[in-house]
Amino acid sequence: MRQFDLTPLYRSTVGFDRLFSMLDNAASGNQTQTYPPYNIERTADDEYRITMAVAGFTEDELTVEVKENSLTVTGQKTEAESDNDKFLYRGIAARAFERRFQLADHVHVTGASMDHGLLHVSLKREVPEAKKPRTIAIENGKQPKAIDAQAV
Repeated sequence: MRQFDLTPLYRSTVGFDRLFSMLDNAASGNQTQTYPPYNIERTADDEYRITMAVAGFTEDELTVEVKENSLTVTGQKTEAESDNDKFLYRGIAARAFERRFQLADHVHVTGASMDHGLLHVSLKREVPEAKKPRTIAIENGKQPKAIDAQAV
């Protein structure tokens, strides 16, 4: 894999450190976690949904937490270790996990639900009015002439 040196960008930019660290992590291949599998889909222009396959987990064993621009989904099984002795083969993974998603600015979690072993997390981008593009009226620059209505 080709390595990129982002050091010159650190010297000439201010406020982009989070973006550069995400690029560094993506380039280094540190994100090899594949459990649990998930989908990210766009459901409308400014709405998204993350769907995670969490078979074997209940709502009480899952935690969805948002802090700053990071969404963290954690699963922790609460079953006792003695239950493992009953299985001859265990193909359904029930291991603990933590999956993190970086959210863009103005993206907020609007809800989470479970359905048939799938965890759905709904997201919406809500750009404040001050940040939305607006149209500026163009004026002619010439001042209208005042008409004097005095009788001569």
